Amino acid sequence: MFLLLPLPITFLKWSLLLKTLLKAGLLPFLAWILLYVEREAPSFARISFDPEYDYVVVGGGSAGAVLAARLSEDPLMRVLLLEAGGSPSALHDVPLLAAEFQKTRVDWQYKTVPQDAACFGLNNRQSVWPRGKVLGGSSVLNYMLYVRGNRKDYDQWDTGLGCAGWSWKEVFPYFLKSENNRDPDILAGGYHVTGGPVTVERAPFRTPLGEAFVAAGETLGYPRGDYNGHLQTRFDVPQGTVQNGKRVSTSKAFLHTARYRPNLHILTNAKVLKLLLEGRHCIGVLFRLRGRLRTVHANREVILSAGSINSPQILMLSGIGPAQHLRSLGIPVVMDLPVGRNLHDHIGAAGLSFQINQTLSVVRKRVGLDKVIQYIFAKDGPLTLLGGVEGVGFLKTKYNNDTGDWPDAEIHFISSSPAGDGGSTIKKVMGISDKFFERVYRPYLNLDSFTLYPVLLRPRSRGYVKLRSSDPDDPPLINPRYLTKNEDVLTLVEAMKQCFAIGMSEPFKKFGARPFSMIFPGCEIYPVRSDKYLACLARTYTATIYHPVGTCKMGSPQDPSTVVDPLLRAS
Repeated sequence: MFLLLPLPITFLKWSLLLKTLLKAGLLPFLAWILLYVEREAPSFARISFDPEYDYVVVGGGSAGAVLAARLSEDPLMRVLLLEAGGSPSALHDVPLLAAEFQKTRVDWQYKTVPQDAACFGLNNRQSVWPRGKVLGGSSVLNYMLYVRGNRKDYDQWDTGLGCAGWSWKEVFPYFLKSENNRDPDILAGGYHVTGGPVTVERAPFRTPLGEAFVAAGETLGYPRGDYNGHLQTRFDVPQGTVQNGKRVSTSKAFLHTARYRPNLHILTNAKVLKLLLEGRHCIGVLFRLRGRLRTVHANREVILSAGSINSPQILMLSGIGPAQHLRSLGIPVVMDLPVGRNLHDHIGAAGLSFQINQTLSVVRKRVGLDKVIQYIFAKDGPLTLLGGVEGVGFLKTKYNNDTGDWPDAEIHFISSSPAGDGGSTIKKVMGISDKFFERVYRPYLNLDSFTLYPVLLRPRSRGYVKLRSSDPDDPPLINPRYLTKNEDVLTLVEAMKQCFAIGMSEPFKKFGARPFSMIFPGCEIYPVRSDKYLACLARTYTATIYHPVGTCKMGSPQDPSTVVDPLLRAS
């Protein structure tokens, strides 16, 4: 339906119109009001392209958008960016609504195969894996948290994996090159700069619960401060890729200006089906644009930047991958490489929720007309929260043998619970089963609460991505093999213990915090909060935080598990 608003309109009529639209639902209301108030989102609806370019970039997501923008800074280089999805809208800029866009047109809507050792409380034991199918990729869907990797992770890439050029000392300048940090307290620490394309700010709105979380970390011996600074093992309110209360995706940061360059062409709704190869040299790609098969050639390089799921899928469809797997599907083998192997993900236990006795949480029923108006015209209020996340903390468990600053677990603090939206969104996007939700969360619908979400930072479990068939439109088989390594369960249990200690610490006592009195289905035989009970909880309500990696592993050419060398070339 298209609504034309007659002008002028009286304030009374305007108010009545807003209330009528809001009754239809928060998303339709926000979509309409943003369309009316905000400037039109930029269109990338190009339909023509040249037969060849210097560079063809496959995938306009979190990395591909950056690559296309940077390569086209050289006016002599002609660059084509191919994106399978469309353009984001102004509605995608609203931070609190991050989860609302999963299972929509901007999401590939992947699911894992049923898990043997995890996800028992999810439908068919499958983890829902949203991946951005839109310019900006998953930076249009994510929770906008700005968190750098630990310096020891990068140094391990360099010295442990043979990836010369990827040490912390060498990658740190590129963090600074992209950053435009607008928080004076953070800038004062000397690890951040202004002037880059990616704006980093804190959400202008926060509840007292976020501050209580940071204070609770101090009671456990974790200092407060910038976790992207000198030390990472600390607690703080989150930094986010937002500006003035609005999401900053890589599309917005890098393409909104670059798209006007005559040497950069951007095609949306252009799905790449396979690479065009001459021997072992990639000369172009085959893609589908508006129902027609098209080809384009690259004089210099084809850069595959389609993410941890689509990149291995495209490689394998092109004959680059495990030979036995490709032959079983009738795909001629060009290069026998372990494409799709080594899949791992930041995984957590999502069920640590606490009820409070004060009206503070961000629950759906209180995000009404006044909060929408506050966001539209002041860019403030709860709609500016980073997907509801109000705190980030980095932990060390007893299984961490490193004596320095290399945490093995992280906590996301959310000022609500899976029941805080009345069962309308989180249940759906996380794939929580009806039986599990009814038993665990039904008594807490729309009540004030908070959730502590412990996450493994260095999981040991490894899985794979495989082709379902040789049809490019068949979604691949995704098996992360969550929690198949017992070390992951042990570390997660220790992180969960620290979460309970935080939730019941002195800073939360003034809010009357107490754990949800719930017994997870299948965990009844264990004493509540015992190690075995917590392990059962982790295996029941297992949740991704959307960071799958490893399926095109970078490493030394001498390593048989390597797919690309340190220059990101297929070995």
